[in-house]
Amino acid sequence: MVTTVNCPTCGTKVEWTELSKFRPFCSNRCKQIDLGAWAEEKYVIPVVNPLDDLEDDIPPPSQP
Repeated sequence: MVTTVNCPTCGTKVEWTELSKFRPFCSNRCKQIDLGAWAEEKYVIPVVNPLDDLEDDIPPPSQP
């Protein structure tokens, strides 16, 4: 049984096989659209900067 996934860009069903050279995308066009979205920073990974939290706990240096 072949696994199928939805193209992340257009939703077309794509077979997950070695023959699907653009997987998980259905075509090079959909792959390029997704790459462009990343380049334009339309996708973001939320991060919490742990260093900001640490700076709140560190007292300022003492003045001589």
